[in-house]
Amino acid sequence: MATFNLEPLERIQPISKAEFIHRYYRPQRPVLIENLTNSWNSKWTFDHIKSLAGDQTVPLYDNKPAQGKESVYAPVTTMQFGEYIDLLKTQPTDLRIFFYTLKDHCPQLLEDFEYPDIGLTFFKRLPALFFGGGLSKVFAHYDIDLPDNLHIHFEGNKRVVLFGPEQSTHLYKVPFSIHNIDKIDMDNPDFERYPALKHAKGYEVYMKHGDALYMPSGWWHYITYLDGGFSMTLRALPRTPKRFLKMIYNVSMMRLIDNTMRKIQGQKWLDYKEQWAYRRTQRLLSVSPES
Repeated sequence: MATFNLEPLERIQPISKAEFIHRYYRPQRPVLIENLTNSWNSKWTFDHIKSLAGDQTVPLYDNKPAQGKESVYAPVTTMQFGEYIDLLKTQPTDLRIFFYTLKDHCPQLLEDFEYPDIGLTFFKRLPALFFGGGLSKVFAHYDIDLPDNLHIHFEGNKRVVLFGPEQSTHLYKVPFSIHNIDKIDMDNPDFERYPALKHAKGYEVYMKHGDALYMPSGWWHYITYLDGGFSMTLRALPRTPKRFLKMIYNVSMMRLIDNTMRKIQGQKWLDYKEQWAYRRTQRLLSVSPES
């Protein structure tokens, strides 16, 4: 089976804020920090969340990419939160909860964690949870608002594959989007059909309860839930004026253009973008010294 060129991601124990800034934040290097959340992560369980929000109705998403004029934000179904948690605990599923914001949906949970003092200025409006079952996969993408993320996992185990922003040219990034061609199997890449993937270099990390993954701004991530679990993402705004302006463009102009064209042309627009991504990447590959 074909695999990407991946290195194990560095794992560290908690370090001082000054050291984290020097070694990881300023050079924009990802790292997994073990035991960073030990003082509070014992409360972050399925049962605790079910006791607080089990009667809510939640939107659920699956592994299938949106097609035609379908909105990527439209859920495939809804379910009572407690029922969904029971599903995660008892059997594999590809149903996921995407971007469950604590402030809007379960503010009680805001009292159950501490913002780690590692030098990131967190955007406290948007602590968000993400849930998935043992068949759930999150397509390869980077975040449209280009934050520095601290991604903390609870319950179960998950695998995360990371690629730096400079790897976009090898990943067949789709124009006016934050993802690559959705026909690419990230678990078994087809190097004959997509030869640029052979040159993509990244990192792999396995996360367990309480692990905190630092993902710098613009880093691609592909996530596989190995069993039922959930994570919380704490976001810090882009740190440079250039990144901030790029974020403004992404969330306003780029998203507007893409959504408008999708409403007008539907699948034709999606197919055109994927063909554009393929031709552009193949052209870059033909002139690259690595090829």
